[in-house]
Amino acid sequence: MIKVALVDDHELFLEGLKRLLGAVEDIQVAHCFTGGLSLLESLEHLDIDILLLDLQLPDIDAEELIIKINKDRPDLPVVYLTMMRGNRTFRQLEKHKVQGYILKDSSLEDLHKAIKTVAEGGTCFSDGRYLGSDMQQNTVTIPANRVKDILTEREKDVLRLICQEYSSAVIAKKLFISTSTVDTHRKNMLFKLGVNNTVGLIKYAIKHGVIE
Repeated sequence: MIKVALVDDHELFLEGLKRLLGAVEDIQVAHCFTGGLSLLESLEHLDIDILLLDLQLPDIDAEELIIKINKDRPDLPVVYLTMMRGNRTFRQLEKHKVQGYILKDSSLEDLHKAIKTVAEGGTCFSDGRYLGSDMQQNTVTIPANRVKDILTEREKDVLRLICQEYSSAVIAKKLFISTSTVDTHRKNMLFKLGVNNTVGLIKYAIKHGVIE
């Protein structure tokens, strides 16, 4: 029996994942946490084999959290749960001991395999990607025919207008949203696509056919 602890700030997702894994015969969900700080308070005394950890928690930075986990429980395997396919954040984490990550839209079968692989001392990374690979690139690492699925329709609208050199204020007026919402979309796209600035967004849009 593999004992796991789940950490995710979205309670509906957390409860759903708990029920799904609870139905798998060789996995026991021993603990659930909705934040990184509450996890750290109990971490030293948890009787678990693997920690499934949401990459983005509102109460603590991902790198700070993994540093504390490694200090308190250096032998505890950590697998990240994420919706993000960009590699920028994983570069920040690669110097720390991480056994893998799996996308939240993966199947239960894939998640089960990942947990078993890590429990047996291996590593598992969604899309076959390893933290140390592709270090000279700053783009998503998924097939070209799937890249458009990363962005929402609203994000694509914002990206098209960015490529037309409109400011956030003008984009907001054209889309009938606030400037802060435009900036949030911009920030989310930078993170999702693993690029560093607006130039990177425009290059991505041209390369992958988001704009003509």
